[in-house]
Amino acid sequence: MKWAEISIQTTHEAADMVANIFHDLGSSGVVIEDPELVNSYLRSGRWDYSDIPEEVNTEIVVVKAYLPADEHLDEKLGQFEEEIQQLVSYGVDKGSGITECREVMEEDWASSWKEFFHPIKVGQRIVIKPSWEEYVATDEDLVIELDPGMAFGTGTHHTTAMCCRILEDVVEPGHVIFDVGTGSGILSIAAAKLGAGRVQAVDLDRVAVRVANENVGINKVEDIVQVAHGDLLTGFSGKADIVIANIIADVVIILLADIPARLKDDGIFIASGIITERLSDVTSAMLAQNLIIDKVVEEGGWVAIVARMGGN
Repeated sequence: MKWAEISIQTTHEAADMVANIFHDLGSSGVVIEDPELVNSYLRSGRWDYSDIPEEVNTEIVVVKAYLPADEHLDEKLGQFEEEIQQLVSYGVDKGSGITECREVMEEDWASSWKEFFHPIKVGQRIVIKPSWEEYVATDEDLVIELDPGMAFGTGTHHTTAMCCRILEDVVEPGHVIFDVGTGSGILSIAAAKLGAGRVQAVDLDRVAVRVANENVGINKVEDIVQVAHGDLLTGFSGKADIVIANIIADVVIILLADIPARLKDDGIFIASGIITERLSDVTSAMLAQNLIIDKVVEEGGWVAIVARMGGN
């Protein structure tokens, strides 16, 4: 299949908003090339091996998205330009805004970035390992083999890493877990390897659903994790011990209205994908749904929130 790779040079301030615009246009994969994030991981020593040099210019963030190269592409590109200009009218610094578009085949895209993806320990035990690389695991390691394909999520982003570390603390044997917006399936697989009894995962992007199911198979957790196409909590049945939503602030706020009906008494809601500037918006919406905020974790300008149902 042919895809159009659209890239824009922007700022840290605008990167998340640009990614949201791409998502709304139906992008089947968004990549944020943040030099500050790369430098932080190089300095952390979490990568098992890397010959990537540190970035000198950390002010320019490149956001890339992949849209089908079909008859609707020109219309979507025009809409993208309009929405970028709307950000500017709201006072958002878009940076240079230099935009490029090129055609790629899915297999070319899927292989071009593999040289930059190496095994990385994102928690005390959880290790994200590309399916094409070797890694010598210790007895304590929980290794997740991953092939992200066209779906967003290699586990190295702050939001995913924070969620993995939270899951290490809260998952108990037999837990029922709902994963909303599963992407590559990393968090669902992590929950299964940490002892969850059943994990139900959904994503609105059908490409992500396919890739997540493939990763579930690679990690041999098909008996625990079921991945389906779905919108937020629509289609879920029963109540969960833990609901995970690593999405964006606005979608988390929409999702919150359904959380009381889908979370057990004293169940845990983990929300991430939230830039620090939106923390108060999300916490206010949580309190309105009788959720008690246990913990807020911040890393690299992003936050993850751990909350529980109130009343107990």
